[in-house]
Amino acid sequence: MANGGKEGLTPEAARSLVDSVDVFIFDCDGVIWKGDKLIEGVSEALHTLRSLGKRFVFVTNNSRKSRKQYAKKFSKLGMEIDEGEIFTSSFAAAMYLKLNNFPTDKKVYVVGEEGIKEELKLVGYESIGGPEDGRKSIQLESSFFFDHDRSVGAVVVGLDQHFNYYKLQYATLCIRENPGCLFIATNCDSSGNLTSLQEWPGAGCMVSAVSCSTQKEPVVVGKPSTFLMKFLLERFKIDVSRMCMVGDRLDTDILFGQNAGCKTLLVLSGVTTLPALLDPSNSIYPDVYANNLSHFVQLSSL
Repeated sequence: MANGGKEGLTPEAARSLVDSVDVFIFDCDGVIWKGDKLIEGVSEALHTLRSLGKRFVFVTNNSRKSRKQYAKKFSKLGMEIDEGEIFTSSFAAAMYLKLNNFPTDKKVYVVGEEGIKEELKLVGYESIGGPEDGRKSIQLESSFFFDHDRSVGAVVVGLDQHFNYYKLQYATLCIRENPGCLFIATNCDSSGNLTSLQEWPGAGCMVSAVSCSTQKEPVVVGKPSTFLMKFLLERFKIDVSRMCMVGDRLDTDILFGQNAGCKTLLVLSGVTTLPALLDPSNSIYPDVYANNLSHFVQLSSL
């Protein structure tokens, strides 16, 4: 679209985008739902695009759930989405380890929730930490020594509503003291639509804490990293020029699509507002933007 997505969406631009795309890659939080509430018109919009022969991929940076758990969430919201169409940052972390031949005799320490642990288990890796360590605490007494498992070969950090000082110290010791220990971040989102009414701190807050403590930068496997996109292209044999990334965040979703060279659609139903998009300080512009997914599909039908 003219001016790099700074102008309002027209029916002509919407139709042109739909006609030029075979595969739509959808973010979930802020695009499909907010928290556990489906965004109005999404189900109908997806049905319309399916009827036009479009293929779907759902890519979320939210690592709290596994692909199987997300398939159940879609079903609960009235949409039957195949698990094979869903790609989470928790799955990306597991695949990163597998594709890089991470030894199965090494353990993974998880700063995050069950989604990460479940995906790691599915590819044959033993993990420790996660929600269980959210109930643990540290007594900072002069004679106290904090021990950790020396067989941990990777630390995976994602969104963690049970994040605490115990987990921070455990992850720090593994990364600092275990030779060759990997530091992997599912994503670095600063915030997210974890409920329907508010934004909440994102995984980037936990990642930043571990990065500050260890003075090391992680390998990021979620959006906007190219790792997940390369995996999608391999898995689906998709022509990148016939793909469109649909998201509500400029610095993850839209940048993710742009880094891969595919088309981009920003929806204003999540994190990014119109003033933020048009702010002179913003340097990331989608090809087109719409109020929400339903608005885009409706315009493309006019």
